[in-house]
Amino acid sequence: MTSKQHTAEHGSQLEQVNGFTNPGIPEHKPRVTDSSPAAERMAERQIAGWFILSMIGTLWFIVSYFLFPIEDGSMGSIRLQNAMLGLGATLALFSIGVGIVLWAKTLITDVEVVESRHDIAGSEEDQAIALEIINQAKEESGIARRPLLRNTLIAAVAIAPLPALLVFRDLGPLPGDSLFKTLWGPGVRLVQDPGMVPHEDRYIRAEDVTIGSAFHVIPEKMYESEHPLNEKAKAAVLLMRIDPQELNTDPAKEDWGVDGIVAYSKICTHVGCPVALYEHQTHHLLCPCHQSTFDVTNHCAVIFGPAKRPLPQLPIAVDDEGYLVAQRDFVDPVGPTFWEINTRETSEQ
Repeated sequence: MTSKQHTAEHGSQLEQVNGFTNPGIPEHKPRVTDSSPAAERMAERQIAGWFILSMIGTLWFIVSYFLFPIEDGSMGSIRLQNAMLGLGATLALFSIGVGIVLWAKTLITDVEVVESRHDIAGSEEDQAIALEIINQAKEESGIARRPLLRNTLIAAVAIAPLPALLVFRDLGPLPGDSLFKTLWGPGVRLVQDPGMVPHEDRYIRAEDVTIGSAFHVIPEKMYESEHPLNEKAKAAVLLMRIDPQELNTDPAKEDWGVDGIVAYSKICTHVGCPVALYEHQTHHLLCPCHQSTFDVTNHCAVIFGPAKRPLPQLPIAVDDEGYLVAQRDFVDPVGPTFWEINTRETSEQ
């Protein structure tokens, strides 16, 4: 059955439905490229030009990555490289899209047909029909008899993923055990987060932490490290004081706090957002990103939300001068559970 016969039969069936008359498919109006070989060749060259422009955009992305390097501490170089990379990526993707749209509008057969839907089956007859449809699509699109368009499209699509391979280079080396280590260690003092310039008067005495209070804490001398913001992303801590009678302390962690003062990682174990909302009445910590809620009275166990494990606790103590210090680094890895989680034994700290 031809498409026209099928359309006529389908139309006659529709005329009998609920008394409505089927208006039928609108009359096909030929395009300029359907009747003019010269216009057809011109359209083909234009489409190929867009595909070539896409390749130029991809190559510009690659060249820009090396031509405009990021200089340490220079926001201007970051903006310039991002602008050049964005220009290349936009040109590459936009040009492929425009070329495909023009191909569909000017050269691919645009005769409208109506086809009934059939149940999907796996018989040999259906496979033959599917193969016939593929061959028909190949013929109507002209991809088999238009090597210029076919080859330029294949080339543009083939090199389009190359920029992504370059971007992977910026991800740096594999993290190794760096995700399991922070700047916290034996005797490291807890310091209120002061911004980019730490001061000695930001050290925290146990007597300064009152019941109901919460401090945003970082390790001392953190901003003297080579990559302070990276270190802060792992070492940020929330310090709180709760009536010791309200704490359900694990006997194995009984000496991890100081008279109701406890410290927990500020990095949510869901996707790493900062857990910064402390509710004094319920002793709950809330992550504002996806509402994961942690119970401070039960070692920050998850009581709501998508997080799968508690916030790691930082064992703390008081030094000879009365300041709060870390006993060791976190026993559990901080941050989102994206990698293999292996709890470290206390003896390894």
